Amino acid sequence: MSHQTGIQAAEEVKDVFAGARNGQYRLLKIIIENAPPGRSWEDDYDRLLLPVLELDLPSYFLFRLDSTNSLGHEWIFIAWSPDHAPVRHKMLYAATRASIKKEFGLGHIKDELFGTVKDDVSLSGYKKHVTAQSAPVPLTAAEEELRQIKLTQVNTEVHVNSLKQTLQGVMFPLEPEALEALEKFKEKKLSYVQLMINLEQERIVLSSTQATEVKDLPWRIPKDAARYHFFRYKHSHEGDYLESAVFIYSMPGYNCGIRERMLYSSCKNPLVEQLESTLHLELDKKLEIDNGDELTPDFLYDEVHPKQHAHKQAFAKPKGPQGRRGERRITKKPGDAEEEQD
Repeated sequence: MSHQTGIQAAEEVKDVFAGARNGQYRLLKIIIENAPPGRSWEDDYDRLLLPVLELDLPSYFLFRLDSTNSLGHEWIFIAWSPDHAPVRHKMLYAATRASIKKEFGLGHIKDELFGTVKDDVSLSGYKKHVTAQSAPVPLTAAEEELRQIKLTQVNTEVHVNSLKQTLQGVMFPLEPEALEALEKFKEKKLSYVQLMINLEQERIVLSSTQATEVKDLPWRIPKDAARYHFFRYKHSHEGDYLESAVFIYSMPGYNCGIRERMLYSSCKNPLVEQLESTLHLELDKKLEIDNGDELTPDFLYDEVHPKQHAHKQAFAKPKGPQGRRGERRITKKPGDAEEEQD
């Protein structure tokens, strides 16, 4: 699941979208090239789309079909993210996808296609996609259960403006400035990045990149507000020098309002998953704390390098009941009775 960047469509783009919905264009490339329709959509598809694909630059494409629905023309939304494009560009485009679709109008988009090579988004690639989407496949019991979960998954607009609620959590836009700071953190150009949620605008924004060592870390934790922290923990372990990337989610309990606690908690996992999958930010440890006093050198070391017990304690046989056990019973051997009779 991905985060939006908050980048909005310019007015000229909105004007083009309006004309496209009225059938004025066959293909839109964002950023923006358009082609007037000619023949059927299948005849136009490869002729118009393939020549404008760039092998090192992500793009969005909107291709108009010949079919219509109650809102007007139906379109294919194509997200092009070539393998050789810079990671930053791919992440920005992935994070803006939802905004573009919403701006254009979700009701006009009949299908969505993603590709990293030309074969993925060509006409034959699209037809394979359609076939795969509609073809029945045998499912195991576990796969069938997962399919039912996805069918019933919540994915509707809720009462926090552009906030979207899913089973995984809440997706808020990540500001470009914050993304840039995290890239520098990944490249070890920054030792510390603090992010906060702008509760009014519902965006994740950069709060601080102040140089930070272990001794400074407790003072970076607000006592009256939640935050997300990314800290480069520099230390020695078993004779080796290490720089571990640590994610810290600080939540000072009831010093925050209910809405703030809910939003920070819900945004945490989607944010981390997005950074790990798209930015390829490797996090060695993820922590949740109430206040900065917990972040002592010993605490950090034990969290990053948990102590392993070499041997488990042997299971001790329980002792029998204590005290007097009563008179000893005497049993006779089978031959004893015969000897007495004699």
